[in-house]
Amino acid sequence: MATLPVLPLTDVVLLPGMVIPVTLDPTTQAAVDAARASGDKTLLAVPRIDGEYGPVGTIATIEKVGRLPDGEPAAVVRGLARARIGSGVPGPGAALWVEATRLDEPAPAGRARDLAREYRALMTSVLQQRGAWQVIDAMERMTDLSELADAAGYAPWLSLAQKTELLAAQDVTARLELLVGWVKDHLAEQEVTERITSDVREGLEKSQREFLLRQQLAAIRKELGEDEPDGSADYRSRVESADLPDKVREAALREVGKLERASDASPEAGWIRTWLDTVLEMPWSTRTEDNTDLTAARAVLDADHAGLADVKDRILEYLAVRNRRAERNLGVVGGRGSGAVLALAGPPGVGKTSLGESVARALGRNFVRVSLGGVRDE
Repeated sequence: MATLPVLPLTDVVLLPGMVIPVTLDPTTQAAVDAARASGDKTLLAVPRIDGEYGPVGTIATIEKVGRLPDGEPAAVVRGLARARIGSGVPGPGAALWVEATRLDEPAPAGRARDLAREYRALMTSVLQQRGAWQVIDAMERMTDLSELADAAGYAPWLSLAQKTELLAAQDVTARLELLVGWVKDHLAEQEVTERITSDVREGLEKSQREFLLRQQLAAIRKELGEDEPDGSADYRSRVESADLPDKVREAALREVGKLERASDASPEAGWIRTWLDTVLEMPWSTRTEDNTDLTAARAVLDADHAGLADVKDRILEYLAVRNRRAERNLGVVGGRGSGAVLALAGPPGVGKTSLGESVARALGRNFVRVSLGGVRDE
């Protein structure tokens, strides 16, 4: 047991074998002065996390005292061995003195050498990613398993809590088990980070490539004396600024891309413009509340049409089913609240369209007539 001044470390953990600089403030300066005054320049470096000292510290010796390149005073200390912290004792100077019991490390046993081989392989992968070839060579030269494990104190990706846990583990096998698990977790995080970075980079490169290709296409059209397809740039801005569902916007932008590549003489350009105009005119975000009064709906149908009793009964059944489903809070089926679509079939002039108008008026909805494929009765 030895009586040593305490050197508190708040942003670093000193493990045996490590050499680190410690900036000097009033607390650390007192410990360094006390160690130098004792003659052997030995002190106890203890990690201090969240204002509390750990149970195990590192017996260290002062290598040099001077200034850092920025002029700040500092001391270079070398870790020698682990020590368990005992009770505080009075001592000279302003430093905190404690009784320290040196911890003798047991000889490696069991899985220690297998864990060391696995740890070397994992660390080689980490260091190769960083291009730290000199560190790989230094690690390969380490034959002492305890030295190999404690060298992890230099790893910037280990947290202070992890390094403190490493310091408290007296058995080298336990330290190597901890390190193997931590390195595996770190490699997994690195793989996920690299995948995300790669995806982002590919997305940016694709956008830049598309922009350059559009610029080149515009230059080629200009050299050939062809103008930009009418309104193609305007269609892109209109689609991007329109309040469209995501899948509709994606499909519309694909068609805009086809329009930008199409020639003015191509009939496809006209079809695409018509399709885009229809999509942009549709009220995607406009909704109306249905009128669920079946008696009023029957009155509207009777006022607008004489006869057609079977058709009116079927329409009222359809509206009744819609109302019942709404009362039971049943979800939509295929995007339709009622789960069904009414189809009125018959030759021109029998009242199909006017019946549709009557249904819309009974529900309180706006009525839109769309000729599919451009085919009209006349």
